[in-house]
Amino acid sequence: MNAYKMKIGMVFNMEEVCEIPRKNATSEEIKSILTTYRIVAVVGLSANEDRESNRVARFLMERGFRIIPINPNHNEVLGQKCFPSLSAIPEDIDIEVVDIFRKPSAVPEIVNEAIQRDVKVIWMQEGIVHNDSADKAREHGLQVVMNKCMMKEYLAL
Repeated sequence: MNAYKMKIGMVFNMEEVCEIPRKNATSEEIKSILTTYRIVAVVGLSANEDRESNRVARFLMERGFRIIPINPNHNEVLGQKCFPSLSAIPEDIDIEVVDIFRKPSAVPEIVNEAIQRDVKVIWMQEGIVHNDSADKAREHGLQVVMNKCMMKEYLAL
């Protein structure tokens, strides 16, 4: 029998939500990230306006962030060309932050692609933690935020 837990209006298998960050960005680091970087690739960005990924991306766009949608199921989201993966984004398009709205088991591949793209920050939204991938990202010089919402953190500035 699988165990399930409700989190932010969605059902996750318990195996996907039980990890707790061993290390996370401080409030000052988060403030610096949100005030320094303006180009955000949103992995798992949904075209559905009722989904958290869409609400957060819209919020960031309204505040001057450039959003690059990543979702293999769409050609365009929020009026922006959508790419199937980080590696599918042309090299001449800069990416500073990778904001992840995917289950934790998808994080390692996303982090590997981000490292290849020379991004600055991996941001895992609320409910998403992957300590091994976070450690790998830090080893490659990336900043890492886990289990935090970019919109909520921006509003708290």
